[in-house]
Amino acid sequence: MGTAYTPGLTVSPGITIRKTRRLPLKGQVVVNQGDQVTSDTVVALTEIPGVIQTVRVAEILGLEPPEAVNALKVRQGDKVENGQVLAESRSFFGLFKTECRSPVAGTVELISNATGHVGIRLPSTPVEVTAYIDGTVAEIIPEEGVVVETYGALVQGIFGVGGERTGTLIVPGDSPDAEITDDLVTPGHTGAVIVGGAGITLDALKKAAEVGVQGVVVGAITDTDLVAYLGHDIGVAITGQEDIPTTLILTEGFGSIKMARRTFDLLKSLEGRKVSINGATQIRAGVIRPEVIAPLDTKPDTMAKTSKGQMLEVGSSIRIIREPYFGLLGTVTKLPPEPVEIESGAVVRILEAELLDGTVVRVPRANVEIIEG
Repeated sequence: MGTAYTPGLTVSPGITIRKTRRLPLKGQVVVNQGDQVTSDTVVALTEIPGVIQTVRVAEILGLEPPEAVNALKVRQGDKVENGQVLAESRSFFGLFKTECRSPVAGTVELISNATGHVGIRLPSTPVEVTAYIDGTVAEIIPEEGVVVETYGALVQGIFGVGGERTGTLIVPGDSPDAEITDDLVTPGHTGAVIVGGAGITLDALKKAAEVGVQGVVVGAITDTDLVAYLGHDIGVAITGQEDIPTTLILTEGFGSIKMARRTFDLLKSLEGRKVSINGATQIRAGVIRPEVIAPLDTKPDTMAKTSKGQMLEVGSSIRIIREPYFGLLGTVTKLPPEPVEIESGAVVRILEAELLDGTVVRVPRANVEIIEG
């Protein structure tokens, strides 16, 4: 499993966050613009029609299609139960009776005179979409959903698995290079989102799932431990739909990488707050990043700029994503305009950056990512 990063991750102590909450097909929006909502507030609902189960009545009764239709005891639109008699026929002067029973519960939607078959539609599946975050309904999308807005802290990760969950943020460790071990996970963490530094052991991750931890946020994890936790390897498509009890978010990558001090300190400052998390990740077109969102109680009257976008400039916070400085953080100090020949022989544009320990390095611009915030 690779250790490359996605450019432009946001780590911000305060930013306006907007989340679109949309139904999979048209339905009913049940809140109004301006409503205050919590993460578990249902904002829209619909029903997904059940599939149609075909019952081959003619074949089961051994009749021609018109005869099978005449033998039916139900009509189109009737509701039927599992095991209910749909049709019956008698043979040999009425001495022998053959029955055709429904294999499912549902509604008779189709009766075919041409084939003698009956189509039974299974019950619809109700679908509810919640707000996911505490905030305000900023926009209504008629028959589809809403946009929920909040002001809060946002930490985006590199990779995650598991879907949307909420819980109280707890930081068992005391430093960004500490590892969560199984002795640090306790029953008191039930329903919580726990934050580690460099990583989490497989035993600790399994214990977290057992005690009901909602989410784990750590710097990194080995790919073998991730596969062991999931029970299968990771594909290249979007994640977030895994059937796992605890969402896992990585802020740095794979292997043994301590969490960036800035990220750890921000999460530590949010300890005790309710957070919403989502491990969904997509690294191809339409990038989706795993996230931790902590709505804040107040929004400042004057908001500072929270993002530099994708503009690389002097003062930008960066992470180096290639060896020999892989994973190190720094600040851009110079952006020389002229291309420079590097060790590989390629001629590229470079930058100079001061790392957190004061070391000044020169690296290709393509070898860094911007840390927005």
